[in-house]
Amino acid sequence: MRLLVQRSLHSSVHVEDQLIGTIDQGLVVFVGFTYGDTIEDILYCVRKLIHLRIFDDKDGVMNQSILDYGGSVLSISQFTLYANSENGNRPSYVAALPSKQAKTLYEIWNTELSKYVKVETGKFGANMKVSITNDGPITILIESRKKHD
Repeated sequence: MRLLVQRSLHSSVHVEDQLIGTIDQGLVVFVGFTYGDTIEDILYCVRKLIHLRIFDDKDGVMNQSILDYGGSVLSISQFTLYANSENGNRPSYVAALPSKQAKTLYEIWNTELSKYVKVETGKFGANMKVSITNDGPITILIESRKKHD
């Protein structure tokens, strides 16, 4: 499981010119799944995300988590996080979990995450237009497979 996390001042997602999710201060999280991902990976990533200290404290030091800081999460499914572009010019997506399985895990992810913070979502499998005002810019990659490293 991979998360690409961006600290955001304001972000939104549109599908077919309709606004379906928007947040003010918080995190935009692009979420991808691969073969072998389980509920354990989801729970690890939820814990990692909610405790990730990337918000400024009163001294301007990145020392607060989203739980300390407040704010919301805009969760966007993104199979392209598992793109492999090592050979040729056209990325391969064979490492991305098939849609049906990935959708199930994405729904579990959003349910588990929403136990701690307000979560807005995109639409799984849709062509989405995501607008992000990245704060910092701060962009962090989290991988559940790294949890044992």
